[in-house]
Order: sequence, then structure tokens, then C-alpha cells
Amino acid sequence: MDPELVAALAGVPKADFSDPAAARAHVTASVRAKKVEVEGIDRLKVEDRLIPGPDGGPDVPVRIYTPIGVEGPLPAALYFHSGGFVVGSVEAEHADAAGFALAADAVVISVDYRLAPENPYPAGLEDCYAALVWAAGNAEELGIDATRIAVSGSSAGGGLSAALCLLARDRGGPAICFQLLLIPELDDRLDTPSMLASVDTPMWNKPLAEISWRYYLGEDRGPDVPIYAAPARARTEDLAGLPPAYVQTAEHDPLRDEGLLYALKLLQAGVPVEIHQYAGTFHGSYVIRAAAVSVRQVEEMRAALRRALRG
Repeated sequence: MDPELVAALAGVPKADFSDPAAARAHVTASVRAKKVEVEGIDRLKVEDRLIPGPDGGPDVPVRIYTPIGVEGPLPAALYFHSGGFVVGSVEAEHADAAGFALAADAVVISVDYRLAPENPYPAGLEDCYAALVWAAGNAEELGIDATRIAVSGSSAGGGLSAALCLLARDRGGPAICFQLLLIPELDDRLDTPSMLASVDTPMWNKPLAEISWRYYLGEDRGPDVPIYAAPARARTEDLAGLPPAYVQTAEHDPLRDEGLLYALKLLQAGVPVEIHQYAGTFHGSYVIRAAAVSVRQVEEMRAALRRALRG
């Protein structure tokens, strides 16, 4: 593992999903304690809104980051937070969402989708789809170009991004121009070599993954889990016609192999893909911003979004 990351491991919290409410409270307390200052936030208009949810569902909270003084219409990116489908919020990833908006000169819409186990699949994904439909349908008001909407997210948010590309294509929904899949959570089967070897890795491991998928899909999921829930179950032919992708994986991450295998299937389906596998890293280790490898990861993911949206 990268020596700079090893040195910072003592400050990395251990996740515990056995009590979802307590886990969320812990994340909220941690976010408040850190009080991260976002460099350049004064160059963004930041607005919290409630938008219409899916049919029969509640309204969806979103946080909208709009660059100030940049000529529009602007490209846009939906941003889905991490947290194993169980924890996380727009507040927890405020700095990352703002960073993407600043780097890409794009409107970023961070989505506070419903969480499991209280709201299992497909609730969270339907919230994400509702946000996509709303963004495209309100492009003029938002000052965005409806033909340049990307999806992005890390871990569970990366899985939701991949799933949303499949769902939007198959429903004939708004077009997505790019998918930024960062250490994505894609496979409920938990049988890849990296998953089987990762029983105690930092930030994420097989025991946490087992709870995450059980909460998200239920106890008796069986062999018929749809690809919209677990995109890794898609056959190569299921992936044709999806938008170009950037896939980032980490060496000491249980999700490493499912991310790489999904990227390979996308390539085999004719989808343009850029793959970045970072040696010496672990799941979400780029939150340790002082490490040189983290600086490189963050710069490269932001640059990838800018290239996709602005050429």
C-alpha cells in the first residue's frame, strides 16, 4: 500500500452498518466535525431544492452547484454520493460535488436519493432517474444544455450511475453523454478474487459489502437480480449503446475486479472507455487528500469530466 496512505490509516474510520440509523448519525457527526472549506466555493451558486420524485414516491432533495459568470448554456452532471446504498448525503460529499462543478465549469446536481434498508431497490435508482428527467425537462431554467448531461458517483454512487445509464437507455429517457464510474459498486454476487481476498481492507470489505447488498436487495435475492440493480450481471450485448465511460479502480479494494470487468465488457460492447487502476490505493483512499496519489486521482477524475463535457 502507498506509504503516505498507510501513515494516514489511523485516522480512517471503520464503518459499521449493523445499525443503519447509528451509522448515518456517525457520518453526519463526522461531516460536521470536519467542516471542510471548499476552495473556490464563492465562484458557485449553491442551492438546495426539492424536485418531483418518481410516480408514487416522495420529492427528492437535490443540491445544485452553478458556476457564476460562465457563459451558458452549461453542461451538467448528476452526482450520486457513496455509502453502500445505506449511508451518505449531499452534505457529506459537498466538497467533491463542488469540485466537479468548478473543474468542469458545469452545473452539478447532487442527488439525495432514498437509502436502504428502509427504501430498498429500486427506490434510490428511481430517485436518480427522476432527477435526470427533471434536469433535462428544466434545462432552460437551469441554464444547461440538455444534450450534455453526464452521470457521476463513487462506490454506490458509481453503481447507481452505471445502472441509470442502462435504465435511461431502455426507457427511452433523457440522453446521458458520459458516465464517470469511480470505484463503482456493481456486483451483488461478491465472488471476484478481489472481493474474496478483502475481508478486512480499509473503508470497504466483504463483510460490509454483504450487508450493503442484503439491505439494498433483500434477503432472498436469488439468481434473477436485474441489471438495473447490479450492472455487473449484464451480458456484453446488454451494454451496447451506452455512453462513454471513465472507470476508476483501487488496488486494495474489494470492488476492484468488478469495476475492471465491467469496463472490459463495456469495451467489448463497443463503448469508449478510459480505465484508471491506481496502485497502492484502497477504497475511497482519495479522501486522504495530502497523499500524492490522491492528488493525482482527484485531478484526473475531474479532468475526465471536463474533457467529456467540454472537449
